[in-house]
Amino acid sequence: MNVAEYMSRVPESSAFPSVDALQAELEELAAAHPRHVRLRRIGTSRMGDPLYAVTVGDGPADAVVIAGPHPNEPVGALTALTLLKLLCRHPQLRAESGFRWHVVACADPDGARLNEGWYDRPGDRRAYAEHFYRPDLADQVEWTFPLTAGDYSFDRPLPETAALMRLMDEVRPSLVYSLHNGEYQGAFFYINREDPALAEQLAALPGMEGLPLHHGEPELPGATPIVPAVYLTPPGSQVGVAFGVGGSSADYAARYGALHLVTEVPYWTDERVSDRSPTGRTYGEIAAEGNAARRELIDALQASMQAVVGDLTVHSPFRRSTEGTLESFRKLGELEEASHDPHRPATVAEEFGNRQTVHLLRLRLLGVFLRMLDAELAAGNVAPAIGEQRRLLAERFDLWYGQAESDSPGPPIEIRRLVAVQLGAALIAAAHTAAAPSEVNAHSGGTLASHQSSLRSAI
Repeated sequence: MNVAEYMSRVPESSAFPSVDALQAELEELAAAHPRHVRLRRIGTSRMGDPLYAVTVGDGPADAVVIAGPHPNEPVGALTALTLLKLLCRHPQLRAESGFRWHVVACADPDGARLNEGWYDRPGDRRAYAEHFYRPDLADQVEWTFPLTAGDYSFDRPLPETAALMRLMDEVRPSLVYSLHNGEYQGAFFYINREDPALAEQLAALPGMEGLPLHHGEPELPGATPIVPAVYLTPPGSQVGVAFGVGGSSADYAARYGALHLVTEVPYWTDERVSDRSPTGRTYGEIAAEGNAARRELIDALQASMQAVVGDLTVHSPFRRSTEGTLESFRKLGELEEASHDPHRPATVAEEFGNRQTVHLLRLRLLGVFLRMLDAELAAGNVAPAIGEQRRLLAERFDLWYGQAESDSPGPPIEIRRLVAVQLGAALIAAAHTAAAPSEVNAHSGGTLASHQSSLRSAI
């Protein structure tokens, strides 16, 4: 399979599609290719939006593609559309892949609608922060799969998660691909088996589109690299227990011995994300700075929450996100403090990534907090504390946004390049799985078990 050739066919994009526009494109695709495309409803979101899966391909194996499990990460929607269109237009690709592809192009339409305010301005970091929404972990499609680990049990899957479970139960996939993207970093991957050959192929992909690999802090503390920027998938038995949520789609995919892949691509980047040269400082020094800034953020917003909590009247998703995310960030900080040798030399990538994490957490959390207060004002809540905190936090937002911009000169990345990397990863994983299906089944369960011990020390 000529993966580079298919990557080169990804069209230019200047914006991300709304939920309605995405659904319209799927319906048009099904109407234009009735012999090859099956569009079917697999569930309903919490707010009543239909959830659809689109099936293309002849098999004999099955792959499930999940786009938008986090609603602030819409690159995957365009990747899903691109994959479907290429499969429809190129019979050779359908034959070469060896899969029936079952694509869910928007796994959380409720959350996606709350991000649409910035979808038409994907390179505008201020618009992104001001219109940002990400659910609390307990409300995320990706982290509410059933989980049992010792005495811990989670069995409250969201309706959207339950729809994905039913789809996997129906098709018993050999490959499950969850599409994600970050903000200011390099590209990186998770796979649920220790497969150096696959990891090397994935690590080579971003460079084909001029994207750097991520060599800073791993997204989850304790994540074990197979090769640089390709990690073993952290198991839900550790992550879910630590945060009081469920398993991920990787945990559910393991029921079928499936290879599970996550591709993370950034919106913005900077050459420092892949700079592994030493800074002359210890990791403990840069971690202490980041932890102090995180505590300042949490303390400031908790104080603001205390100032308004008695006057809040709207049970908005922004309030639930704010309250839950404050607690999640606190737990994440504890895990990060326990997962590194503070005396080892720190790299430029780690120092830069640590600062960017602070900017990210500040703008994300404060943006949602302001939307929570705006929901109160829109409902006619004229409590003095609401208006006062709205004014004070708007000033703080301007301060923190200015600091983030002065520390992040890198330009936004063309959307086409991000989609191409995610598409290429899908095709590489498909070819790899088709070449050694029995090996995938033999290794996936053991990999999860072995990785549990590597995360245990970090938690």
